[in-house]
Amino acid sequence: MAINFYDIAYGFGVGISAPVWIVRSKTRKKVLEAFSQRMGHVAPRAGELPAVMIHAVSVGELNAARGLIDQLSAQRPELQFIISTTTRTGYERSQELYGNRPDVTLIHYPLDFSAAVARVLDHVKPSLVILMELELWPNFIAACHRRGIPVVLANGRITLTSFKGYRLGSVVTRRMLGRLAAVCAQDPSYAERFIALGANPEKTTVTGTMKFDTAPASTHVDGVDELARAMNIRSPLWVCGSTGPGEEEIVLRTYRQLLEEFPTLQLVIVPRKPERFDEIASLIERERFPCQRRSNGALTHAEMPGTPVILGDTMGELRKFYALADVVFVGRTLVDLGDKQHGSDMIEPAALGKPTIVGAFTGNFAETMTAFRDASAMIEVATAEDLASQVAALLKNPGKIGARAREVVATHRGATARTLTIINQILT
Repeated sequence: MAINFYDIAYGFGVGISAPVWIVRSKTRKKVLEAFSQRMGHVAPRAGELPAVMIHAVSVGELNAARGLIDQLSAQRPELQFIISTTTRTGYERSQELYGNRPDVTLIHYPLDFSAAVARVLDHVKPSLVILMELELWPNFIAACHRRGIPVVLANGRITLTSFKGYRLGSVVTRRMLGRLAAVCAQDPSYAERFIALGANPEKTTVTGTMKFDTAPASTHVDGVDELARAMNIRSPLWVCGSTGPGEEEIVLRTYRQLLEEFPTLQLVIVPRKPERFDEIASLIERERFPCQRRSNGALTHAEMPGTPVILGDTMGELRKFYALADVVFVGRTLVDLGDKQHGSDMIEPAALGKPTIVGAFTGNFAETMTAFRDASAMIEVATAEDLASQVAALLKNPGKIGARAREVVATHRGATARTLTIINQILT
């Protein structure tokens, strides 16, 4: 297979990052295994049944794809699925969700070398590829095009910063987008940007954001009572979910201030990234709070001096904590972590009818926040002082903001079904 310009550029990049990979691989065997798959060394898929490959970079994209996978599987039971992810947490989450399903193959998404991409496509043999949100690589798109494999961009979104970046490589971008079988955009502004970059207007549709479909419609959450008993959780409870660097310090200082007015208030912090769990446990203790880690199992407050801050350091329990909350703060919104990390999923607590607070940095959820703003269904803060005053106000009088938030989620569902209609037309 001929080596192209992209392969040379990628090779240069891998060469620079090789020392990091080598250091990490000495301590983490999984890193080597993942790298092998990313170079295209995946097991051939058995059988000749039609298959859909769905690529989700990490946990957020994977969660958005769940409804799509479930509904496709129900409508077309003959389909096999290949689910690819890029991040370690994304792959681990895919194992939790689909590791026991015989109709699902889990792989690491290949690096965009021509040979790696070719090996993966020839081994897993997809009939259709679905890319979640925005994950466009020239060799991958070109390889699918040569093999006659249609590629759909689902739940498509492109921030203004990304738009400007893709426009710099306009020739490459136009070729990639022009080869897509369909672009399902979250809102009209995203659709316009995709078209401006080269997507076919006739194949570009505003389907809405699938994130509104990810949160279950029911407010009942299994395992909530057991969690409350195990961690001795009581009301009032403030839950800070998906927090990012710099936010936990603000939250802990705010909590100390709130305790003066609400001495029985409990705090739960759930960091966005698992690799930060130990760091945040140390931070909690440095701030002179006892730290009660969920991973340590059941502990009673009598075993610890003072009221501990609960650290949610397990996977898959954030919704349970939200269900117990009186007030929720959604992280990665109060501190500027860069455009790609502006915001976390505020739909989950909203769907539970919880009074929810976010910071000013919610760019990755712009269309979602517009819906909540229009309905006065979410509180936005800019400073630590604002955060403290708004948490206090909601603890005293939550009002109807939680109910309005739940109504917003209910009225904006349906993007998954609209996307599925387009996919079925292509599969037919």
